[in-house]
Amino acid sequence: MSLLGVHLTLLMGPKIPVPAPFSIAEALTSVEVTHDDSGPSGFQLTFQIGRSGPLDLVDYGLLTNPLIRPFTRVVLLVRFAIAPQVLMDGIITQMQLSPSEEPGASTLTVTGEDVSVMMDLEDKPGQLPPALPDYGLVGTIVGKYLEYGLKPPEPPLNDAALNPRNPLKELTVQPPMTDRAFLQTLAQLYGFLFYVTPGPLPLFSQVHWGPPEKLSIPQGRLSVNMGSATNVDSISFRFNPMLRQQVSFVEDDKEQTLSKTSAAQSIVPLASDPAPPKRKIALTDGDKSRAKTKAQGMVDKSSNDVVTATGQLDTLRYNGLLNPRSLIGLRGAGKTYDGLYYVKTVTHSIGKGRYTQSFTLSREGTGTSVPALPP
Repeated sequence: MSLLGVHLTLLMGPKIPVPAPFSIAEALTSVEVTHDDSGPSGFQLTFQIGRSGPLDLVDYGLLTNPLIRPFTRVVLLVRFAIAPQVLMDGIITQMQLSPSEEPGASTLTVTGEDVSVMMDLEDKPGQLPPALPDYGLVGTIVGKYLEYGLKPPEPPLNDAALNPRNPLKELTVQPPMTDRAFLQTLAQLYGFLFYVTPGPLPLFSQVHWGPPEKLSIPQGRLSVNMGSATNVDSISFRFNPMLRQQVSFVEDDKEQTLSKTSAAQSIVPLASDPAPPKRKIALTDGDKSRAKTKAQGMVDKSSNDVVTATGQLDTLRYNGLLNPRSLIGLRGAGKTYDGLYYVKTVTHSIGKGRYTQSFTLSREGTGTSVPALPP
């Protein structure tokens, strides 16, 4: 699909996807891809479907194509200039047929998730390798899915997640849940994020298990109300300081309270005026031996979305993909809301003659923490 200087390539296949045949590519009318740091990425492909000849009398042609089946692997590539970028690497999970009496109005909608869905098919309770840190458990589980091009995560900046567990005191057991659910549960313990990012090469994806990625180089900046330099069609801001928490817990029969974010969370401050923690939360359930770890995770997570910005990008003016789960600079909104942000979610909506990118940005407070933004 080619539109307004943007070229979209669709690859499909049972294991190793190849360029989709002309009959499928020609029938594709729209694509929607959503990347979110709080869970799996998803995609939706909409095809125009119909019966155009004797071979289609029994059934719709696309429905009989072996490439359009649940558990087919789908790779979407977008090219703005020379080098293509991987927009999605996922697996078809659902199909929806919508017949219509109007000519050309029948559609087939294919929905799927990123390749981490293959980690979510089977409950696998049982004992895990002893004496491994939680980060080691993550690497062990991810290693079982190398055939889907999953690259294990980089070590997080968190001592507790990297310290080996004492097998004499506790056995590491995976409860009755899928591998993906278990990795998400481990991430929540530390206030971490667990997700899969496609690319940078086709058929490969990077696993992230750690705090929000704030050590990245900021991508091309967003500009608001700046005349010919404007590349944002619309944007709005929300400031909710009530999200910030201080958490009390009991350790060694003594009550303690945590209110400051960890070093990994605050290593790159995005706001000059972070919201102070006003809400007081008591941690009363869970494993008491890990109460401090969980409390710190709750404190860290409560600071992430104090300020959020939602908007829509002018894709042609921006001239590229807005990458989720990384940093970006924003200018033109004023001193309170200018500066660096973390890109929390991005939704790409692509059709013939249109390409929009909707986004959600977040940070821990108001005011810019940098004197100038990179170009």
